[in-house]
Amino acid sequence: MVFRVVCINAFPEYYSGALSRYPHPRIPVRGVGRHEKLVSHMALDQMHEHERGEMSFFDHISELRNHILRSALAIAVVGVVCFFNKDFVFNTLIFGPRNADFITYRLLCEFSHWCGAGDAMCFTPPVFNLITRQLGEVLMQHLYVSFWLGVIGAFPFIFWEFWKFVRPGLLDSERRAVRGVVGVCTALFLLGVSFGYFVIAPFSISFLAGYTLEGLEVSPTLDSYVTYMTMFTLPTGLIFEMPVLAYFLAKIGLIGPAFLRNNRRQAIVVILIVAAIITPPDVVSQTLVTIPLYGLYEASIMVVARVQRQREKEMALEESKSREVMIQDDED
Repeated sequence: MVFRVVCINAFPEYYSGALSRYPHPRIPVRGVGRHEKLVSHMALDQMHEHERGEMSFFDHISELRNHILRSALAIAVVGVVCFFNKDFVFNTLIFGPRNADFITYRLLCEFSHWCGAGDAMCFTPPVFNLITRQLGEVLMQHLYVSFWLGVIGAFPFIFWEFWKFVRPGLLDSERRAVRGVVGVCTALFLLGVSFGYFVIAPFSISFLAGYTLEGLEVSPTLDSYVTYMTMFTLPTGLIFEMPVLAYFLAKIGLIGPAFLRNNRRQAIVVILIVAAIITPPDVVSQTLVTIPLYGLYEASIMVVARVQRQREKEMALEESKSREVMIQDDED
């Protein structure tokens, strides 16, 4: 057996041709037994590794560069479109949560009347004016907003390019396990951004703009307002990817459902800290972020538990197959 392994390593071309003539991993040689099957499986694994390793390091770098350039081009295209639609971007999207007719305020008021609570849930943000303190502040914020809207709008394409770069290095079983990952990640990211825009931003802006002292007038700068709007949306979109991250960590065996359940209290503390970082320093915004984050944590527990059940089924199936092979070898 040792001699055969040495020959396979010394003459991979010859044994790769021999293996290609037999579709089954067992090579028909004399005295077929457990050792010969092991050697044939090793040869097949070596052959697959040789096929996957055809590209050099610089080839991978060149391929990664192409994916990055295409992603940057997609961001530029969407960003240019947003740049040339300045009135819609600022008056409708960016300044929307500071207007009294924003959809969130209207839906809350309609829901309050529908459930018989009157105007208990009806509220609108206080009127405040935005100012600029620097000569080029409007232009810089226009470019800043266009860039991040380009990232959000091109996110599905960006993740698809990332997936195309990673996919060739995966086995067929791994590809099947993460089928649909582009759609799931895109949906979670856009859901998080939407939650930050339609839920966190209106409540936070109303609270912060209405929190003042006697004799003071709230007149935030355009830079401050845009920065807060960015904090409300982009970090929330990334945090909503928590179940996907938990899925991959469970796949490589770093976490399990028992670990997440046992550390639930510590996770709540971490969630509160994260909510305090990505939101303004007010209780309303932190509470609005903490509730969905905790829901995502519980969803991650269910995802990890499903991965563990699937792994246990695969291990049981492999064990049964190995037992059948050993029984067949003993009979031979």
